[in-house]
Amino acid sequence: MSDLLDIIESAEVEYMDDENPFFPPASADIFDGLLGEYEMQRRHIERLAERMADPDTRATVHYFLEGNQSADRGRSSLLSSAAQLFCVRGAVAALNGAYWSKALALTNVLDMMPQKRRSKWHESIMNPAGVKSRNYRDAAPVWDVDPLPDFTEGTVRNTIMDLLNMRSQFLAERVDGIFSGLSGEHVTNSPEAFGKRMILARVLNEYHCTDHSMVGLINDLRCVVAKFMGRDEPAYMASDQLVKVAKRRWGQWVTVDGGALKVRVYKKGTAHMEVHPDMAWRLNQILAYLHPLAIPAQFRQKPLRRAKVIDRIMRPLPFAVLDLLASMTPARERVAASAATRWQDSDKQIPRTLQLDYRNHDKHAVAEVSRVMEALGGVRVNAPAPSVAWWWEFDYEPSEIRDEIVVSGCIPDQKSHQFYPTPERLARKVVELAKIEDGHTVLEPQAGTGGLADLLPKDRTTCVEVSGLHCKVLTAKGHQVVHADFLEWAVSHQHTSKVDRVVMNPPFDRGQWAAHVEHAALMLAPRGRLVAVLPSGAKSREILPGLAKQWHGPFDGEFAGTSVSVVILVAESSQAE
Repeated sequence: MSDLLDIIESAEVEYMDDENPFFPPASADIFDGLLGEYEMQRRHIERLAERMADPDTRATVHYFLEGNQSADRGRSSLLSSAAQLFCVRGAVAALNGAYWSKALALTNVLDMMPQKRRSKWHESIMNPAGVKSRNYRDAAPVWDVDPLPDFTEGTVRNTIMDLLNMRSQFLAERVDGIFSGLSGEHVTNSPEAFGKRMILARVLNEYHCTDHSMVGLINDLRCVVAKFMGRDEPAYMASDQLVKVAKRRWGQWVTVDGGALKVRVYKKGTAHMEVHPDMAWRLNQILAYLHPLAIPAQFRQKPLRRAKVIDRIMRPLPFAVLDLLASMTPARERVAASAATRWQDSDKQIPRTLQLDYRNHDKHAVAEVSRVMEALGGVRVNAPAPSVAWWWEFDYEPSEIRDEIVVSGCIPDQKSHQFYPTPERLARKVVELAKIEDGHTVLEPQAGTGGLADLLPKDRTTCVEVSGLHCKVLTAKGHQVVHADFLEWAVSHQHTSKVDRVVMNPPFDRGQWAAHVEHAALMLAPRGRLVAVLPSGAKSREILPGLAKQWHGPFDGEFAGTSVSVVILVAESSQAE
């Protein structure tokens, strides 16, 4: 197993700057209270059973059973006798199931298990007394589902700690289980090793409902990839949300976990997955460890170049943050009693809002959720007193955009997309200087989530935006959107898409603003006007020769979290081109 650990650790190096433990250790003390509760409940069961051993008591309980049966007496849900109802063995089995479930919930054991092993635990908890096989012929029983052991201190501690110490084995079982679960009916799946493209059958049944065991294999794949990337793992039900999003886009690729994986689902129930070639290679390393004679050499070689479809892997948000985002629901407000509500207080959903539930959440995860909400244009609103509730309001319906982030794992960040939303006060100043009149056409390059565009006439404004997610936000707000890199788009449209006004807040990093302003000037019609937010140092640069220029500012402290000082450039083209 040490060789397997070497494979896993070497896979992490490329994605991690420092060591990140795979599973937190579980303190044995966390089970003390649970074991005490179990012992108390078991004593209650045994005492009650002792009382029911008295014939007079059983005779009295018989009348309760007889008198409270449902009308279909032949198929009553109540048991036929007090002796059967108060059988200690059945009650203790149910007690074992309840407390084993609680014990597993105290750790992340279920999250780290491969789907096959997790399914067996769920079957045992649902059938704590076990399920005997109907096909055995010997005197000793054969079990389809093994009975759960009694919830004793030694058994609980040893079982849970053994499971926590099986992390490497679990990861290997996950990889093997994913490979074994691939559809044998599709030639896309290689019988020799993992390929870039994989297909799972029966992810959905004929009613388009998810098969949790098959969706669990998708989740297992995401867990293994997360391990390779050095990030936390999704909870074992997290991929249900992925399948729900994919069902709304039948046959379309959905990018998952920062580009490490893509998934598409078809109505016939199959799920196609495309994994980054670096990830496929690492999966095959583990598969080769498990089956050294079965994996051909070409599948064990590191890919020489990146795939064209999935060209890079971004660092996604932590799964703890994504779980919080997935759990968010529209806010609700109280409605006072009236004749329409039959004189009872009620509540109604507030449109275009998202709210966290009332559980206690990690403050760091909540802070990250707040940053995501703000990046999407959400405004925090506190409920009227005496309520302590709060939520975020949007000027568009945010649920679909939120789902996109939960599945992809990412939002365009300041480093990768140089995204700094334009503050409202500065945006209003820019639009005022643009002097947009009736009939003027307007261009907003790098439109982001609409900090400037929201103040422009929607029916006459073209927004160009490089981020696909931001394009969805802009579209949801009702803007006319072009999904493109503005520098490339401007070159190809400079002769066909002239506009009267350009309003912009270009990226500043490494002097990118200069190229964006020069390309934007190409789009101006005669007597057109360009207004741009630029770093204060731009005033000393010779830019846009031939255009009349004015400078306004500097403005300090406008962008939260930065110390940048900005100016506003107003440039006008001449009457003739």
